[in-house]
Amino acid sequence: MTSAQIAGPSLTRRILHRVFPRVPNFFALLAEQSSQVEIAAGLLVEYMGSGSSDVARRVVDSEHEGDRLKVRNLTLLNEAFSTPIDREDLHRAIINLDEIINSCNTIVAEMDSDVLALKADKYCLEMAVYLKDGSEALAAGYGRLGSEPTLGRLDAEKADKAGRNLTRTHRRALAELFNDSDFHQIFRRKEIYSQLVRAGDRLNVCNSTLLDIVVKLC
Repeated sequence: MTSAQIAGPSLTRRILHRVFPRVPNFFALLAEQSSQVEIAAGLLVEYMGSGSSDVARRVVDSEHEGDRLKVRNLTLLNEAFSTPIDREDLHRAIINLDEIINSCNTIVAEMDSDVLALKADKYCLEMAVYLKDGSEALAAGYGRLGSEPTLGRLDAEKADKAGRNLTRTHRRALAELFNDSDFHQIFRRKEIYSQLVRAGDRLNVCNSTLLDIVVKLC
């Protein structure tokens, strides 16, 4: 075999790669990022149950890892020649998955700070559990996109149920909170409740995006 024959296929591949760049596996990238959301939400539940400063530090680490994945995924999206699904859907998923992690970090940072110095009550824990349930369903749904996207509908239904349960818990929490006569207690708890329900809103956006992707793939 001549040197030209040896170099030929390699040269051909290089030329084809320039003309048709390799498309990143965005399904795998979303699966990894959504798994990080699941980890962060699980740590939030753990913190609500323990108030541990060690768990709080792990939440911060999880947020840093979430930022790394977001930046990587956005960079790959911006540089991609083509994508397997709409760029807008990918962008929306990448941004809002990270916002759930950011919310988990913000909640723990505020509760663990000297400003609020707040211990979780039953409603904080309950809302965190629903956020975790929804995040697990999201991770399962995004994880299926590359192999069995039709099953993502069932995961989306579970995430939607978790989001609705979180909202209902928030309403019950506020109704009881406003019976308290301690103004400072009301202010501090309402702030954390609001952060939890905002995380639920991000969950709903991610779930809506998941359903949009499933519909377009199927």
